[in-house]
Parts: sequence; C-alpha cells; structure tokens
Amino acid sequence: MTCPIECSKVRFAVQVVREASHLVRQVQQELVTSALTKEDKSPVTVADFAAQALVSKRLLESFPSMGFVGEENADSLRTSEGRDTLIQITHFVRQLEPTATPDLVCEWIDRGAEAATGEFWTLDPVDGTKGFLRGDQYAVALAFIRDGQVRVGALGCPELGSGIKPDKGGPGTLIVARRTSGCFATTLADENAEWAKLSVSSESKITLARMLRSVEKAHTDTSGIGQLVTSLGIAADPVPMDSQAKYAVLAAGGGDINLRLLSPNRLDYREKIWDQASGSICVEEAGGRVSDLDGKPLDFSHGRTLARNRGVLATNGALHQQLLAGLKQIGA
Repeated sequence: MTCPIECSKVRFAVQVVREASHLVRQVQQELVTSALTKEDKSPVTVADFAAQALVSKRLLESFPSMGFVGEENADSLRTSEGRDTLIQITHFVRQLEPTATPDLVCEWIDRGAEAATGEFWTLDPVDGTKGFLRGDQYAVALAFIRDGQVRVGALGCPELGSGIKPDKGGPGTLIVARRTSGCFATTLADENAEWAKLSVSSESKITLARMLRSVEKAHTDTSGIGQLVTSLGIAADPVPMDSQAKYAVLAAGGGDINLRLLSPNRLDYREKIWDQASGSICVEEAGGRVSDLDGKPLDFSHGRTLARNRGVLATNGALHQQLLAGLKQIGA
C-alpha cells in the first residue's frame, strides 16, 4: 500500500520508524529474558543506542544537510566499561546497515547532540524504557520540526495492535501525521497493508472522560492528577499506559485525556522535545488539541526542551477548556 500522504519526509519517516521499530523489537526478543534482574537495564540501553545510530545513518543518506536532535550520546560507549555494550549495539545495527563499525556507530549516535536549527529531526529511540523491559507499551518516535512547529511525526508502537489497542507480541502499529494532512495508522508488520485515518473521540462530558495514565508513577504528579479527577468528577476508569503510545491511543479515540503535570519537587522541569513532538502532531492531526498547562501551544523553537511551556495537556479537543479550567482551579 502506498504512503497515505504524498511527501518525501512522510515517506522517510514511515520507512525509518518501521525499520527502527523492528530493530528495537529484535533487541527486546533476544536480550530481555526471564533471567534478567530488575536492576539490569542493558537491553534498553542497546536498543536505544542501536535505533539512534540507525536513524542517524538513514538521515545522513536522505537529508544530509538537516539537523538531528537525539536523546543519546556515545560518551559512555567510548569507555572501557562500555566497550562490550558498543560491540552488542554494532552487531544489531550491522544487520540492517552492513557498513556499521564501532567507530561509525558512535559517530552516528553523536549526531544527535547537534543543536536545534531552523529545521531538524528529533528522535526518541525507545520512549517508555520500563514498558520495553516489562513487555508493555513503548514507542519509537521521530519528528520533523521547522520554525518551532512539528511538521511531520511518526510513532512505531510494537505492542499496539489493530484498533490501536494493547496487543503484546502482536504485529504492532505505525502512526504517521503531517501538518494539515491528517493522521493515519497501519500495521508495523506489513508494509503493503492498508492505512486507516485516525480521529479522536467526540466525548464532551467530563465525567465520562477516559484519562490515559502512566504506569510509572514517577513520570508525573499523581497526587495533582487525583485532585483534578476529584474536582472535575471524572468517574471513568483510567487507561494505564506508558510512552507516547498514549498519544496514538488518544488520536484513535481510545482515550480522551493525556496529562503531564509538573512534580511539586521539580516545578522548573521542562519537557524534552523528543518526548512530545511526534505524539503531539498525531493528536492534533486526528482532530485533538495539545497545549501546555496554561493553554499555550507547544513551542519547539528553544533548543532541546520546551523551555517556554509548563507541562503538557492533550485532549480530544472537546474537553480541553474544561481541563484547563480544572487545572486552574487546583492551582496546577
């Protein structure tokens, strides 16, 4: 099936996110075993670095003059302690990019340390690391940004199935969006499969709103969210899910609210651009709305963080003003 949007950047995003998602899943299948201790995060480290190296290499081939802002850098891999991990990473990358060597892999990874420019790509190679280790939700998230606005975003969600619902071990889902062109989804497993256009829910009753809640409690202010739920009388059961897969579910109408409240202990924290770029455009192009906690649009023109925005609120649009009013009421 042809790409749903006629655009070179969309075609690239679809191809490379599908490729990186398969790579990450392969690392998971080979390295995440029942013998893995809770403290051992090495599989996600290998997956993170391998995916960033691969995407960086593909960007060099297709858009060599464009900037690249990634989550990782290769400093730790160049140490004696990181040598074995680098060899593992190179092994996985080489299966898709035969020219890979340890030195080249480090170079490709380090391209992600570039400064944000007028137009650039940003990547979260494995968003939802604990979900990845548990076999739950995680995502490969790639976005193209120009003049402070996300123009193209793609999410590879290996543990989401048809209907954008959790499906552990299933074929996975690929979502792509382009500004003013809509948001579409297909299966990760079959590049010839049909695409379906996504639309957010039409729910307008706040008491019935389904909130997408992170499984990992450290990711947001759970106490504040509890206050908000009580204040607004939200009675629907929350949808527990980690990573930007929440954005995919919201875009498909499987939830109504995705909220990132600032922790009382980190009120000066600002979101990393790669944690929000891909998912935010998917929701917006599916008919939803994304803003910060003050109702301002997300501004991606200030480097590696959303420096001018406090937190993030994503909704189906119909509920947005009610949520903003509720946040003001609880002093969030």
